[in-house]
Amino acid sequence: MTTAMKKFDTVLIANRGEIACRVMRTARAMGLRTVAVYSDADANARHVREADEAVRLGPASARDSYLKVEAVIEAARRTGAGAIHPGYGFLSENGPFVDALEKAGITFVGPPASAIAAMGDKSAAKARMHHAGVPLVPGYHGDDQDDALLKAEADKIGYPVLLKASAGGGGKGMRVVESAAGFQAALDGCRRESQAAFGDQRMLIEKYLTQPRHVEVQVFCDSHGNGVYLFERDCSVQRRHQKVLEEAPAPGMTAELRREMGEAAVRAAREIGYVGAGTVEFLLDADGSFYFMEMNTRLQVEHPVTEMITGQDLVEWQLRVAMGERLPLAQDELTITGHSFEARLYAEDPEQDFLPATGTLTRFALDLAGAGLDANKVRLDSGVESGDAVSMHYDPMLAKLIVHGGDRDQALATLNRALAALDVQGVVTNRAFLQRLATHPAFKGCDLDTRFIEKHEDTLLAPREITTEAYASAALIGLKQLSRECESDSPWDRHDGFRLNAPNTIRISLCATGHDLARAKASDAEDVVVVEGRRETAAGPWQLVIGERTLTARIQHLEGDAVAVTLDGHRRRLQARLADNGVVVMADTGGETRLFWRRIDAIDHGQHEAESTLTAPMHGTVVALLVEPGQKVEKGMPLMVMEAMKMEHTMAAPADGSVESFHFAAGDTVGQGDVLLEFAPEE
Repeated sequence: MTTAMKKFDTVLIANRGEIACRVMRTARAMGLRTVAVYSDADANARHVREADEAVRLGPASARDSYLKVEAVIEAARRTGAGAIHPGYGFLSENGPFVDALEKAGITFVGPPASAIAAMGDKSAAKARMHHAGVPLVPGYHGDDQDDALLKAEADKIGYPVLLKASAGGGGKGMRVVESAAGFQAALDGCRRESQAAFGDQRMLIEKYLTQPRHVEVQVFCDSHGNGVYLFERDCSVQRRHQKVLEEAPAPGMTAELRREMGEAAVRAAREIGYVGAGTVEFLLDADGSFYFMEMNTRLQVEHPVTEMITGQDLVEWQLRVAMGERLPLAQDELTITGHSFEARLYAEDPEQDFLPATGTLTRFALDLAGAGLDANKVRLDSGVESGDAVSMHYDPMLAKLIVHGGDRDQALATLNRALAALDVQGVVTNRAFLQRLATHPAFKGCDLDTRFIEKHEDTLLAPREITTEAYASAALIGLKQLSRECESDSPWDRHDGFRLNAPNTIRISLCATGHDLARAKASDAEDVVVVEGRRETAAGPWQLVIGERTLTARIQHLEGDAVAVTLDGHRRRLQARLADNGVVVMADTGGETRLFWRRIDAIDHGQHEAESTLTAPMHGTVVALLVEPGQKVEKGMPLMVMEAMKMEHTMAAPADGSVESFHFAAGDTVGQGDVLLEFAPEE
């Protein structure tokens, strides 16, 4: 044992984002004071706002802030923090950092430096695991790194083989080699990546299992010689060796296999004198054989699914063990209840090869009431809130959505409803992609392996077919905003398209891409669909005309963002809202439909002269003014944002010109038909 362990009343969290907020939540519940650290990019971040104290570390770069050992230790000294929780990433598996904390008399909430070192070198770790009787994938883990020797070892193992950086992690310095002909090029590439990422070119070689599952075991040890496993998690759904969806327990796991893997994981931890929370990762082959892959000497991103099925707070366990206490429970006192999933929400664009995205979160909310979900069954671990900036400097993960159900099917149904209820605006995310994963027949059928996304890429990333029903539902959302229910039947009190001697009709054009708004008046334009809505009375149903089809339709606002859409007598509950000049409709059975809309009837169509005023199409609240009075604007440029029914609607310039004045400020309540601003069209 090399870490000092003693009681402490203040803990510094040497991390950021959702894990920092997660640790703070438990620390506060235990009566501990919390200290945050931050870079210049995170000065106004959520974890800083929630901490009792916060200390600046340095500039935005992690190298100049979160990875500065001296700055983190000095922050602990300044605030009287007796312990440091590293979260995951950054300094969480940095042995020299742990040694420095010991010298400073500060408790590290994690394993001793010797255990981190033992598992940090992949080759040495394999040797230790062999000694402990933990099953290993056939491979080469030796010190001799001669190219010819490595090639000979790969030939002996048999292709395909997996080349891995000995000091690596996170998919860096890792490649699958399908044949002897490609070995040298792959080796050279892996060494370059490994040198750049870890300053180390050593490689290890393993037999590449073609359809393995990634199953990991949560272990916990204390300083009194006690060790337990808190069962397993399946993390097979990955992209570029990064996990996307995790679940616990692993599907198809027998009691005997669970015990064998759990006991092997505990042996692995004992072999290196482990203390605290750790995860032993295995590859599980189709025949039930399992092989040690690596051990993560820290809390895992996916730890909440284990908490959900065991009812235990693993961060509390970490803090208590760091104080020198014994494990709260023995092995025979731990049980599994139900099933849990975790979906990682990233700021990235799946349609652009998962490129990270940046921007400001104009809205970030989980509408549990609207989705009819039990708050005890759904958990959102997040490091952001509405209004927060997503920068380019750090990992793009925004949050983790975790759900629990009585069995896998129930938990999966809850996950799909929760994903539909998650409203993220302002930054591109993988939310819709996650829902496609969770509703994929192969995933629902437990046909899992680590190449799941690669195997099903064509269907997971294919453009969604937009049905007539989807267009109808989206049009109803727009019509609801343009024509709010009115108590009076007087034409002078209505703003729904009523005209003397003319049908009570509103026409909307819908398109799947925002750039089509400019040509949305052209009913024959490709991927632009015109929907005509008409009704006899303000309280009556809509008659929607879409192409050759006419539907009798109603929409009813329920709780939160939930609406009930009835088409020809078929009623469906959906999550729906206006966002970014578009309509977003989400169902728990098939993911997201996002359509941009524009009104094209006689009230605002481009044949007449541009209006000198803009009026509110609905009762609501002014969210933001986007331009200054007197500012010149172009047609279609956003001018202001309104919100109603938890839906945002952007008012755009009707023509080139300038805004002369606004009649309302952000936060003001406006009525339907109120004049919002004075507009001067360009002569």
